[in-house]
Amino acid sequence: MKRILVPTDFSEHAEDALKVAAQIAKKNDSEIIILHMLELPHQSNDAIMGGTSIPETMLFMKKANEMLDEVAAKPYLDGIPVTEVVKMDKPIHGISQVSKDYEIDLIVMGSHGSSGIEELLIGSNTEKVVRNSEIPVLIIKKEISNFNASSIVFASDFSEETKKPFEKLLNFTNFFGSKLHLVTICTPNSFKPTHVIENAMNEFVAEFNVTNYSTHIYNDTNIEKGIINFTNSVNADIIGMCTHGRTGFAHFFNGSISEGLVNHAVKPVITFKI
Repeated sequence: MKRILVPTDFSEHAEDALKVAAQIAKKNDSEIIILHMLELPHQSNDAIMGGTSIPETMLFMKKANEMLDEVAAKPYLDGIPVTEVVKMDKPIHGISQVSKDYEIDLIVMGSHGSSGIEELLIGSNTEKVVRNSEIPVLIIKKEISNFNASSIVFASDFSEETKKPFEKLLNFTNFFGSKLHLVTICTPNSFKPTHVIENAMNEFVAEFNVTNYSTHIYNDTNIEKGIINFTNSVNADIIGMCTHGRTGFAHFFNGSISEGLVNHAVKPVITFKI
């Protein structure tokens, strides 16, 4: 985990994410890339294309760089290599491009917690980042003075398509020395016999070099509530989940998990694309 990308809109929630990124970086001698996406009004874009608003564009860029300088000077970033980037592009495109250019290993983003996914750091664009990013995305809901990842829940049906994201999860858990709580959520609409679920989970885990884990079957009225309630029951630090580029959050029982999980989960969520 050598490079961590933190998109910022200079909000309190973006700073919460940056503080967590700083804690992770200090543990692994990582570099942090702080990114501000500059989206100019359409009329300014048109003017820029016409070559008549260069001074205004430069003013926006200058102000953004000044604000990034202030962020990079925060005491909690002392001793961490920090690169500041201002990019003029749509957030989803800019974040994706910077991730490739800087060979990012982890994206850390802030959110307003249970206020809804539309309130995440850069609005509805964050949903697109989580959905499409090939790089793990860690979503931080509030300020965490002592970020801990010693216990992580991974909810899945443990099917073939989840093996690739599970490998990425293991890289994360190995870094933090985390215990994994592997869980399948059973609901009235997705019932499976216990022995079938247990066999599927055991066969899945047997293909990986993982020792610090436990397996669980948890019953609830729906998947989202089940994940949240189970996470609280084992007092895990982070919720890990798969996402699917085509449909948003991948539902591991026919369909797609609603964005409600990210909306309502108070604890950090880390996502890995299928």
